[in-house]
Amino acid sequence: MQIRRVGEDDWALVRDVRLRALREDPGAFGSSLTREEMFKESHWRMRVRTVTTWLAIDGAGVGRGIVSMLLEPGSPADDRHVVALWVAPEVRRQGIAWRLLDTVRDAAAADDARTVSLWVVDDNHAAGDLYVRAGFTRTGERHELQREPERTEERYVLTLR
Repeated sequence: MQIRRVGEDDWALVRDVRLRALREDPGAFGSSLTREEMFKESHWRMRVRTVTTWLAIDGAGVGRGIVSMLLEPGSPADDRHVVALWVAPEVRRQGIAWRLLDTVRDAAAADDARTVSLWVVDDNHAAGDLYVRAGFTRTGERHELQREPERTEERYVLTLR
């Protein structure tokens, strides 16, 4: 499995992996399949152009995992925010999520970030456990999900330096 940073011309592969993630694990993300299925090519290209994204790609060229990193509006300039980490069910428990997180951590450190942060939906215990094992700390900072106010998520932070 190759972890590869994608560019704008990879928009269709990113779209396919993202839509599969939303189809298979709809409760894990802050968006919906219905919403993102409506996006046009121009939106996918803009997303890849403006948000650093990596895919886990198998030997056949099929995307089996995804993660993105950005400077979240309103966050400190030395924090990088992880979004959309997902690994296909058929290749889970093979270290792919770890490799994607290591890639983000290395990229954030190279960008002179002090911290890496992310939000985890409270009922996504597998993700929370993964992030804690990867060195993230639960902050206790919570807020409601915009699309599902009855659910909440918590911010986790990894200190790099």
